[in-house]
Amino acid sequence: MTSTTTSKRPLRTAALARGSNEGDPLAMLQGAVDSMADTPGLTVTALSPVYETDPVGGPDQPQFLNAVVLVETVLSPRTLLERSHAIEEAFGRERREHWGPRTLDIDVLVVGDQVVVHHAVTVPHPRAHERAFVLVPWHDVDPDASVPGRGPVSELLAELDRSGVQARTDLVLELPA
Repeated sequence: MTSTTTSKRPLRTAALARGSNEGDPLAMLQGAVDSMADTPGLTVTALSPVYETDPVGGPDQPQFLNAVVLVETVLSPRTLLERSHAIEEAFGRERREHWGPRTLDIDVLVVGDQVVVHHAVTVPHPRAHERAFVLVPWHDVDPDASVPGRGPVSELLAELDRSGVQARTDLVLELPA
């Protein structure tokens, strides 16, 4: 995008995946959306439908609720990730077990067309292109989305098994006012 803010930082569209399978998962996802909306330099612009998804990897655990959020932001990928981790922590996230159950998980999928490989952050998310639970809601909210270096989400999704990803039309996230 070519627009800029008064700080002269470029405004970019970012996609963030949200997931929860502990506590009240829908409330966790909505709380994360609301918390992100309170972040200076960031505007929540669109929300995907909510999906119930099978856990991937890790121990036996409950189904997840997943969604993708689009934002417009001047924040760097690293700052966006730091803010995401702070929101996870505020909602009780404890990193006890790799791929284990969690109150809230927020992954930065893309920030514009940036490619960042750093010990603190990797954008695009290194496994987003392999995960139907990410690509299905992302495609719903942005059918023209693309993963830099991997290709269009629609093409990546065509290669994946979607059987563990079920729409939950009875559950809805709301854009902040």
